[in-house]
Amino acid sequence: MLQVQGLHLRRGSNDVLHDIDLQLSPGQVTGVLGPNGAGKSSLLGVLCGELVPQRGQVTLQGRPLADWPGQARARCLAVLPQASSLGFSFKVEEVVAMGRMPHDSGQLRDAEIIKHALQAADAGHLVGRSYLALSGGERQRVHLARVLAQLWPGKAGATLLLDEPTSMLDPLHQHTTLEAVRRFADSGAAVLVILHDLNLAARYCDRIMLLQEGRSHALAAPQAVLTPSLLKAVFGIDVLVQPHPERGHPLIITR
Repeated sequence: MLQVQGLHLRRGSNDVLHDIDLQLSPGQVTGVLGPNGAGKSSLLGVLCGELVPQRGQVTLQGRPLADWPGQARARCLAVLPQASSLGFSFKVEEVVAMGRMPHDSGQLRDAEIIKHALQAADAGHLVGRSYLALSGGERQRVHLARVLAQLWPGKAGATLLLDEPTSMLDPLHQHTTLEAVRRFADSGAAVLVILHDLNLAARYCDRIMLLQEGRSHALAAPQAVLTPSLLKAVFGIDVLVQPHPERGHPLIITR
């Protein structure tokens, strides 16, 4: 479980996060939504230890994040940044194998996990290909497989942080990616995912945080957060919200 209390972050002369309280619980997907510049990526940077807040505490499994040795932390916390790139002609499976570096599980077990992670990310057919020969969307799915492999099989105690994992994907792979994330959480992992698509968040997230100007405007189930009044206040858009005809989650339609 990853938890932040009273989080305040300043970058340069700007206060970018104010008094954020958030708990990522096992078995749940927490979505973070907000306009550009709301502080979403800064929040993720604090949660993974890349950024140090001026105030507040970040704990992982009850222990301050800064007190975790690097490899021990990497065995239970993985992050997929908004942009991941490599400049070398690694094979796809070699890129995914980087996720196993914090572990000492042996080549046979690692090979099995790499195979499962690639299948989960709908990237199994890319095995043997050069990373540099892949499209942007294919590379994104390979990096998803890498972080899944790092925490595989996603049991309780694992925390996965994802920054816009669907940004370069076609509609089919947006859903296959978030279905993989959903299954990972169902196995026991705690997941935070930054998204821009309101309907994807409504379908796959257990809770949603709305960030506006670095403050948490709402944090609750999708039905309570994705309302016309809140979306108007945060995004400035007029929407209709109705239950999805088959699944029941909120369906957001821009007026």
